[in-house]
Amino acid sequence: MPSPIKKYLILNFYTMSHQRFMDCIRACLACAVACNHCATECLSEDQVNHLARCIRLDLECAAICRAAAEMMSLGSDYSIELCRLCAEVCNACAEECEKHAAMGMEHCVQCAEACRSCADACNNMITNN
Repeated sequence: MPSPIKKYLILNFYTMSHQRFMDCIRACLACAVACNHCATECLSEDQVNHLARCIRLDLECAAICRAAAEMMSLGSDYSIELCRLCAEVCNACAEECEKHAAMGMEHCVQCAEACRSCADACNNMITNN
């Protein structure tokens, strides 16, 4: 027999405060993964020194996306402010990756797409909350 606390959690899982943020949390976590992958792939490119800004933005974007997802999972009062910054960093990262995507770097294509999706999800979350 589940404890009263476990019963409460089971019954109320879908109405917990962070549930309203789930689409944005998923987009942030997917973006963090894409950015980490992009940074790793950029480091193995022949002219890595030309990709320094891309790598830096990938790492910054992954960090802010993880932080935003964490704060939203807590139902934090600061989620909206953090998501506003997250969208800004995601757009900057996407812009940089799009430059390299145009040169055929598939990892930058995927990263830019994930960043744009995350920025859109963050902006939607801000608008709806």
